[in-house]
Formats: sequence, structure tokens, C-alpha cells
Amino acid sequence: MTVGRVGRPHGLDGSFFVERASEDPARFAKGATLYVDAEPAKVASSKRGSGGRPVIKLDRAVPRGAELTLPRDELPPTEEGEYYTFELVGLQVEDEAGAALGSVEEVVSGVANDVLELDSGLALPLVDSCVLSVDLERRRIVIAAGFVEPPLR
Repeated sequence: MTVGRVGRPHGLDGSFFVERASEDPARFAKGATLYVDAEPAKVASSKRGSGGRPVIKLDRAVPRGAELTLPRDELPPTEEGEYYTFELVGLQVEDEAGAALGSVEEVVSGVANDVLELDSGLALPLVDSCVLSVDLERRRIVIAAGFVEPPLR
């Protein structure tokens, strides 16, 4: 699971801003282990930079733009009705009437809310008024009426 991306440098000691950072600050705490290209890297130092974004230094050099990841089995379990956004990728999306809208290609972080980007080109807000249900077992998301216009005839 991706928890961030190596961003622009911060200072001269190898520290960098974490882009698209996980909301869990413990992921970037000093001593935490992250993975870059499937190889472990320890967080050597950690602080908050401008705008509250995490600034970390790892115990080894990593390229800018590299994904910071964690294995799935190291993630804490979710509560009932909760899910990780990466679990939504690949799920089939349909409206309340059962019409297929596509499958989730990506979940994009937005300023106000995350957005489900579908392989059909649709972009849907990940908010309660739009997403009526997420069924990970059946690999399905149901969207409320009114968020997708009917096709022109």
C-alpha cells in the first residue's frame, strides 16, 4: 500500500517532503520502516514542514518521485464499514438502478474530498451523498442517482 511519495528536497541533509502523505503521522515517525522499491528504509528523522506536511530523512538515498509503501499485512485492521482507499481500486461501480458505470482505476486525493476515477472516464466524489455502499466482498460500489447524467440518445 502506498503511504506517500518522495517529494522535493528539504535542506541539504537528504530530507524531503512527503507528497500524498498518509493521514497517519505514525507512518513517518522516527524509527518507522517504509519500503522503497520493495526494500526497507528506516525513518532517520521526522518533522512537519510548511503547511504541516511531513518532512523525513531515510537511512538511505531514495529517488525523487519514488513511492513509499507498506506491506498490506502491516496495516492495522479496519473497523466494520471502513476500508483503505487502495481496496477500492478494481471495484465495479454501478448506480442505484444497477447500471454499470465502470471500475475504479484510481482514488485521487482532492482538496475537499477524494475522487473515484473510473475506467469509463467518470470522476465521482468519495462522499456519503454519492457513495451509498461499498461491498469489498462482492467487489462493488453503489452510487446515488443524480451523480451521473444519463447518456444522450
